[in-house]
Amino acid sequence: MLGYPAHFGQMECVRMIASPRYSEKRVGYLGAMMLLDEKQDASLLITNSIKNDLSHSNQYVQSLALCTLACMGSAEMCRDLAPEIDRLLRASNSYIKKKAALCAVHIVRKVQDLGELFAPAARSLLSEKNHGVLHGAVVLITELCERNPETLERFRKTVPDLVQIMKGLVISGYSPEHDVAGISDPFLQVRILRLLRILGRNNEAASDAMNDLLAQVATNTDSTKTVGNAVLYETVLTVLDIKSESGLRVLAVNILGRFLLNNDRNIRYIAMTSLQRIVGTDHNAVQRHRGTIVDCLKDQDASVKRRALELSLALVSASNIRSMMKELLLFLSSCPPELRAQAASGIFYAAERYAPSQRWHIDTILHVLTTAGGDVRDETVPNLIQLITNASELHCYTVHKLYRALLNDISQQSLVQVACWCIGEYGDLLLRGECHETEPAQVTEDDVLDALETVLQSHMSSPATRGFALTSTMKLSTRITDNVDRIRSIVSIYGSCIDVELQQRAVEYNALFKKYDHMRAAVLERMPVIEKNSPGHTNGESAGEPMKEIQPPKVKQREPLLPQQPANQVCDLLGLLGGSEEPLQPSPAPGLSLNTASTAGGDLLDLLGGLEPTPPAPAPTVTVYEKDGVTLTLSCEKQSDSVLTVTLTASNSTDSDMSSFTLQAAVPKSVQLHMKAPSGDFLPARGAAKVTQLVVLNNPNKVNLKMRIRVSYTSQGSAFQDTVQIDSFPGLSAAGH
Repeated sequence: MLGYPAHFGQMECVRMIASPRYSEKRVGYLGAMMLLDEKQDASLLITNSIKNDLSHSNQYVQSLALCTLACMGSAEMCRDLAPEIDRLLRASNSYIKKKAALCAVHIVRKVQDLGELFAPAARSLLSEKNHGVLHGAVVLITELCERNPETLERFRKTVPDLVQIMKGLVISGYSPEHDVAGISDPFLQVRILRLLRILGRNNEAASDAMNDLLAQVATNTDSTKTVGNAVLYETVLTVLDIKSESGLRVLAVNILGRFLLNNDRNIRYIAMTSLQRIVGTDHNAVQRHRGTIVDCLKDQDASVKRRALELSLALVSASNIRSMMKELLLFLSSCPPELRAQAASGIFYAAERYAPSQRWHIDTILHVLTTAGGDVRDETVPNLIQLITNASELHCYTVHKLYRALLNDISQQSLVQVACWCIGEYGDLLLRGECHETEPAQVTEDDVLDALETVLQSHMSSPATRGFALTSTMKLSTRITDNVDRIRSIVSIYGSCIDVELQQRAVEYNALFKKYDHMRAAVLERMPVIEKNSPGHTNGESAGEPMKEIQPPKVKQREPLLPQQPANQVCDLLGLLGGSEEPLQPSPAPGLSLNTASTAGGDLLDLLGGLEPTPPAPAPTVTVYEKDGVTLTLSCEKQSDSVLTVTLTASNSTDSDMSSFTLQAAVPKSVQLHMKAPSGDFLPARGAAKVTQLVVLNNPNKVNLKMRIRVSYTSQGSAFQDTVQIDSFPGLSAAGH
């Protein structure tokens, strides 16, 4: 007991249970319920005593045996004694029947197969007048229906009986024996409503039979007392879970709306939890209580606040976006720290989905960054930059607003990063001061550089924020005229910075000032419009393309600058083809389409309409790589005079599977290369399957075609990498390609 060993008393309990005296039996059974469980060997010794006492002439002795079996009966005991319990369920004594019903519930939970034994007796118990027996019968039927679909279908016929019992409870007069705060036996009402919910779920006929009853309970139950609210809550759950009429569902939502006005926080909490579950299906009905839900954002209880926030975000729509966002932003300014991240994410999602205009969208996100910039997700900064870039008519307005926000507060890192990016991109618009949408403000070059230098020197700035500020400062060197020397000195200082990332940027920018000054204006020109993600692409990169993209020489805010190589040197990404006649380049941006000319045969077919083309000869295939069990074959097919499709096929002849299999390619600079998504990245052992990679080459200058392939894969936990150069392509003449 209470964690102390009690084995010394177990056998004493067994002895007292076997005693003929009631006083000793009572103590023995009480001790058995507290000291024994189904894992104890001693529990098996009392099985026979329980069986004998279940047939005892004294109802109180029978009751002791029933309570003990219901408390600690093992699966074996339940199987042995189940027929006795079924016999007692049919007894004439109501006191015994209610105990037997609850004992049968325990047996069904322990041995589900015995449920069929109790089903007929449970059905007959519904005709009893005793509330205790009815309560036990409803609990038993609920247990049987939850565990067996066939039993559920059988008990759906009892819905009219349950409706009559429930109606009798609702309209019955005062009964001192069952009355609780003016409600007749609320415990039995709640149990019946739960059973009706199970019986009416996904069943039209059963739901129709109980609709009138549910409406009667919902309108006649007193909601001023906690007992009445308990019955109403079960009624609401039943209405929302069955196939009820639309008017009844609206009534249920209105009851939950009344719960929101209750002084009890627990009732408000369960109301919002229920509304959260149905806001997707009954959105308009829940919208009627929007004002009450928003008021709950001011509640002192943290749990109620969280539920109110979730529900408020779910209620945002295109018609109420402005009013709801005003309330949510007001809440964000004073909400607890643990809710800021959730509130900010929800506001971002709602603004992106329902924003009435781009300016409103930008203003809303900037407001969030100003209020809770330290609690937003990492993707917020690039998403906002993309939004600003696409809103070309708002560049002047945005850069002025962000500049003022930067002067007011540099502690919000996300806000500072976006502000630095915009100042670097649109600094000329800021200095021009011709924005008609904001108050006119004269900003000098020194003012802008002072603000960026403050960010660079602030102890609150993270390394990423300093990187934004340094790149922004560098970009201003092509947008201002009088302070280029100051920018050069700022950049040179960070060439010896302890932060490696910042030092690398500074060294590269210094190289632009000195060795590549003639290219600085082109390298630092304004970023192009960033395209939104499309299927198969992520931020402009092909999902299946293994090669990195090399953009034209323009500096991204978050990427270090790579110095431009002289024209007679290799500038390919992989550095695989050093010494080749033509400088090599990797594939162009996957978003760029290749202008593939239509073949003459295709044009001819379009003209003649019905002629079938002569099937082309199969493209010759050659093996270009064979090492360590990996075989790579190549076949070519000319699409036009300058476009060639190359198919690379890889297979694995070893006894081990290969994962993370990728092919990367580089070609001469004058050749455009576009790699399609591979068929996969897994090569099973013994050639069970192959990986195919399609490469499109556009050779408008008819240079001698060469290609270098890098093969990478992982086998048995080790990474392997090798390269192969292809100097000739099967079926093509040197003149053609």
